[in-house]
Amino acid sequence: MPAPGNQTVYRVFHKSKPLHTDTCTRAAISAPADTSADATSTESLARYVAAHGGKRVIRKVLIANNGMAATKAIISMRRWAYNEIGDENAIEFLVMATPEDLKANAEFIRFADDFVEVPGGSNKNNYANVDLIVDIAEREGIDAVWPGWGHASENPKLPTALKERGIQFIGPTAPVMSVLGDKIAANILAQTAKVPSIPWSGDGLEADLTEEGTIPVDIFNKAMVTTIDECLESANRIGYPVMLKASEGGGGKGIRMSANDDELRVNFEMVKAEVPGSPMFMMQLCTQARHLEVQIVGDEYGNAVALNGRDCSTQRRFQKIFEEGPPSIADPQVFREMEKAAQRLTRNIGYIGAGTVEYLYNAETHDYFFLELNPRLQVEHPVTEGITGVNLPATQLQVAMGIPLNRIPDIRKFYGLKSDADTPIDFMEEDYILPDCHLIAARITAENPDEGFKPTSGGEYPQNQRTGITRVDR
Repeated sequence: MPAPGNQTVYRVFHKSKPLHTDTCTRAAISAPADTSADATSTESLARYVAAHGGKRVIRKVLIANNGMAATKAIISMRRWAYNEIGDENAIEFLVMATPEDLKANAEFIRFADDFVEVPGGSNKNNYANVDLIVDIAEREGIDAVWPGWGHASENPKLPTALKERGIQFIGPTAPVMSVLGDKIAANILAQTAKVPSIPWSGDGLEADLTEEGTIPVDIFNKAMVTTIDECLESANRIGYPVMLKASEGGGGKGIRMSANDDELRVNFEMVKAEVPGSPMFMMQLCTQARHLEVQIVGDEYGNAVALNGRDCSTQRRFQKIFEEGPPSIADPQVFREMEKAAQRLTRNIGYIGAGTVEYLYNAETHDYFFLELNPRLQVEHPVTEGITGVNLPATQLQVAMGIPLNRIPDIRKFYGLKSDADTPIDFMEEDYILPDCHLIAARITAENPDEGFKPTSGGEYPQNQRTGITRVDR
């Protein structure tokens, strides 16, 4: 929390019509809410939670995100509230809005019940500012915070600070989030759960989390390469080509491919310089592989469900361009093994909420290898929703309410069971109803080939009324 007298100033605005306002005004504060309606919504929500074996009622949610993430979350949770409770306003949403968001008349603000005006500029001033998020949540009587993706969604300081104030974080616990953010620790945990890993400098290492939620230091250090001599030894054991990685790197930084000893000597110094102070490790380069991922959800009772998966092999500039589901390249039996491996990992570490286990998959040999577990919902989650019928933001919310996975209606429907029953589901052994559709999501990009494929917004041209085609790229 910021020190007294040094807190970020923000203003809260209340709106009388959360769903259908066409403009966002910054000055007017609406009349007091209908308290009788609020009481009815709270009672209906409480009955639903109790009837489905939940532990806590979440009535007021702070969306600590903006843009599409915030819009999608609100729409999905309102749809769930209407379908299951009969009241689309059973959950009250407070959003954070920068001056830029307000000037753009951002859609997510119109869908919310209230908004808080926060400082603009870099996300460290707003959506990634943990102190600001926690301060808003505490002052406004928030029951839970939904982080979305990006910004503060993978910062363990956020769930830690919220827990200290009795506010629910809609996502995994801080220790689990922290350990998954370290690539070395994540791979050791995967091996412990018997998830296949690419040959690497930590081959064979296994460990359970300590009480502090960390990997024992002595085991962690065995997986590291700290000198060029250790690098050369590991590379020659693993076999070239190899990838030298900084554990705290990402987005193309702190990762170099080496085909021989001479290249490795040069790349060792480059990786050290790109991510100073980061532990380093080494993996064999996996060629001719596809990038597949399994959507998982864990609850606080040790259950874990796999909601099929996606193929995100087509990538550019370290960004996924196409997301395809189900991943048709994988043999169905092998993919079921990948799902079960992801479920074992989820259960072993006590993961709570939605996450994604990513793999490299060789279509010729049917071998698969663990890459990472992303401790958050991903932007491409609508692909999974489309093929499974499971509303993921609403599922996150229900898990945060303490509702077991086998009591969540969408999950039960996915397994072909009555949605209002309470029979147990053995997620490791029982099979869900296979999807009968296929979806593809695409990231729209624009680059200028005349300027070295530099990202650009492209040119705008009037619509051709005869063809109905609008060209927006150069």
